[in-house]
Amino acid sequence: MRHKVRPDWDAYFMTVATVVSTRSTCLRRTVGALIVQDRRILATGYNGAPSGLQHCLDIGCLRKNRNIKSGERHELCRGLHAEQNAVLQAAVYGVGIAGATLYATHQPCVLCAKMIVQAGIKRVVFGGPYPDDLARSVLEEGHIELERFTRELCFPEKGDGRDR
Repeated sequence: MRHKVRPDWDAYFMTVATVVSTRSTCLRRTVGALIVQDRRILATGYNGAPSGLQHCLDIGCLRKNRNIKSGERHELCRGLHAEQNAVLQAAVYGVGIAGATLYATHQPCVLCAKMIVQAGIKRVVFGGPYPDDLARSVLEEGHIELERFTRELCFPEKGDGRDR
């Protein structure tokens, strides 16, 4: 009898963040984020335009049209970052996130890093890199544990007996 291997919590939550990222409406980068405390998902977010505004998928990318490099001039974007959306979702629904862990498919930028510090999040686990050394400095100075996730995600293989 073959025993299934359960993913550890970081692999599980990074896999969920990757699924959340599929809702992204950004044309340049697809990002998902979760805020987790005591192994419970408190809030999720993906990058895209604020509720009720047109998505970049529909009207084009302001940053691309102006040839703005990744990691620069964040204010010239219609969208919110995944981390921002997760923090704002928690705020809208009155969910406390102090002491939580944020899982994100990419390293947070400096704007998100400042929000993470201010929100009292204590740990950030991220997948892909992001060209923003200042963000890393802010997180370090804010005593945020920053950890790069480099292992496999835990999507089940087809035909493994889990599909019904």
